[in-house]
Amino acid sequence: MTTSGRASSGKPKYLQIADDLAEQIRVGTLAPGKAVPSESDLMERYDVAAGTVRKAIAELRTTQLVETHHGRGSFVRSRPPVQRKSSDRFRRSHRKAGKAAYLAEAEASGGKPSVTVLSVGPTEAPDEIAERLNITPGTKVLARRRRYFRDGTPTEEATSYLPWDVVKDIPEMFAENPGGGGIYARLEDHGHTLEEFTETVRARLATKAESAALALSPGAPVIHLVRNAITQAGRVVEVCDTVMAADQFILDYRFPADD
Repeated sequence: MTTSGRASSGKPKYLQIADDLAEQIRVGTLAPGKAVPSESDLMERYDVAAGTVRKAIAELRTTQLVETHHGRGSFVRSRPPVQRKSSDRFRRSHRKAGKAAYLAEAEASGGKPSVTVLSVGPTEAPDEIAERLNITPGTKVLARRRRYFRDGTPTEEATSYLPWDVVKDIPEMFAENPGGGGIYARLEDHGHTLEEFTETVRARLATKAESAALALSPGAPVIHLVRNAITQAGRVVEVCDTVMAADQFILDYRFPADD
């Protein structure tokens, strides 16, 4: 068995394997939705060690040609990633039309979206959340935690934290389904008119719990996005802490070229 992991041409063997599998995907030998050959089959076919095969599959995940589901294996992607247009997704017109951002985006990408509400209830504000909400750590807030799916595959998990004094008199906020337009529409219904959103985005490796929740391979990358929703009065009325499977999304931003 080859253990060097490098071809005689100088190109790493795992890249040669990734290129070969990518070509099979391109010509349709490996069709959309079809399982990629198992690790043992690829080790035998290419005469390489397990680590080399894993690096090749990781390369295909990076280029979004395959997706790996924990305990099931790797599959040729059958749909493009969700394109998340931050410059468009929070328009007031969408809320008035009763559209939920993720559901609309997932449908546009050709997938069947769904959401599971994991919990809704009071909790103590963690330090980072409290700082963003400008409250003392440990102050009571409402937490709304949910998991999003596309075609039955979990793609992201998000928790919204809202100041208790803002939501305590909005009964819809405590329901699994807060109604058309979501929690932002309910905030505006009660006089908290939103002015802007700010987002902090970073990439990192998934924790063990996140890998399990999103059916990711160990060490898979995630996008960690934290968003503030800010009213016209300048108050942050929601912080949304979101972990997204990195291979399932394209983040699309638009910025004005102001002086």
